[in-house]
Amino acid sequence: MRPDLLEILRCPVCRGELGLVQRRTDGGEILEGTLTCARCKVDYPIQDGIPDLLPPDERD
Repeated sequence: MRPDLLEILRCPVCRGELGLVQRRTDGGEILEGTLTCARCKVDYPIQDGIPDLLPPDERD
């Protein structure tokens, strides 16, 4: 995931802004981390550079 995507991504539950915690990067790409909604406090994982923006009740 590119960090500049934070400008356009929003929480699918409440449309709030997302904060980012990076765990692993490679050349400016975020490979692992967490996106967290500032409004409703829902976490969305980033794995292999792909953010999982499914609402919590729709995840496996």
